[in-house]
Amino acid sequence: MITPALHDAAARLLADILEGPGAADARMDRFFRAQPRLGQRERGVIAEAVYGSLRHHRLLCAFAQTAEPRRVIAAWLVAFEGCAQRELEVLGVAHPEALIAAARGDRASYPFAVSASLPDWLAMRLAAELPAGERSAAAAALLEPAPLDIRANTLKTDRTALQQAFAQAGHDLSPTPLSPWGLRRASRASLFRTLEFAAGHFEVQDEGSQLIAPLLEPRRGERIVDYCAGAGGKTLHLSALLTNRGMLYAFDTSQKRLDRLRERAARAGCDNIRIQTLDADHDNRLKRLYGKIDRVLVDAPCSGTGTVRRSPDIKWRLAEDRVAVLAGQARAILNHAARLVRPGGRLVYATCSLLREENEDVITDFLAEHGDYTPIDAHEILTRRGIALPSQAADAGHALRLWPHRHGTDGFFAQVLQRG
Repeated sequence: MITPALHDAAARLLADILEGPGAADARMDRFFRAQPRLGQRERGVIAEAVYGSLRHHRLLCAFAQTAEPRRVIAAWLVAFEGCAQRELEVLGVAHPEALIAAARGDRASYPFAVSASLPDWLAMRLAAELPAGERSAAAAALLEPAPLDIRANTLKTDRTALQQAFAQAGHDLSPTPLSPWGLRRASRASLFRTLEFAAGHFEVQDEGSQLIAPLLEPRRGERIVDYCAGAGGKTLHLSALLTNRGMLYAFDTSQKRLDRLRERAARAGCDNIRIQTLDADHDNRLKRLYGKIDRVLVDAPCSGTGTVRRSPDIKWRLAEDRVAVLAGQARAILNHAARLVRPGGRLVYATCSLLREENEDVITDFLAEHGDYTPIDAHEILTRRGIALPSQAADAGHALRLWPHRHGTDGFFAQVLQRG
């Protein structure tokens, strides 16, 4: 049961996340560092209340008839934790009977955007993306906490051996249904303190993300570029698929993210990665590689709307006009990266966005300007790699479209393009 002190702390943290810049996890880390007397259990109670309130924030505000953080947290306690009137009174919640009546009433009576806890503009965009019969299921899936997915590092182990090692240590993980490298844990309990992590036997990576690198079908001895490598989740997967052979370039404009990649690559035993920080604008140093790269991955910076199960604060931090800006940046990045691909080479464009503006629309514009590129069916590639997905949705075309309610993964888009 949450105490008055923890209730107040959760309300302060919720307000800090909603009002301040930066991602929720980073702000939560700073909050807890400033509260060293909080124990692990207390931190868990606060984190659960805050993340639950972020997921369902709009609906909770409707229950509470206010966005005041203490009352929003109280609404979450009633609606999702079964908190009774007496318990609310102990917490000092005013008019608890009204809050309980609202939170236990008919949620179907609210508009879709409210019951789905989405901003109006995002609810409209998602409704336009999906058949009417799927919208409720999609909204419900986006409100569910994501499981913990990891990818076995095949440079050091395999999935079966890794699962057995975790089982012996008392950690219950099951094979992911789509990725042949993945293991899933229903709870979000950390595995970072395990011997397997220290030995570099796995990386935390959503199952959907694990399906992107195989689309390049990398071959030993080839030259491959991860153009927006970031902290390197897909770079490390590519290195494992190449069995440490060939030349793998990891580019990004963020030195901080690439430093993180260096740490991860050393732990994973990846020896074939060449890391380079690019200028924010187009980097002329890349000209020496124009037309010489066998395969290029562009995991473009995007809205992250496919990851709201993990980062529900995205819904409230993302402004509608920001999507157009991100789509424009993605177009520019894709155009620059395309220059690297040799004739006959492959280019893969990917995002963790659910929005057509950042996905299909970017590809449509790219193909209109680059007649030497042809789309390739992503599902056929994955089938060749032994990855069987459910039947392809009619609206996906040649692209890979992953949805939480259809595939149990984060939301992803990927288009494979072959240069003539």
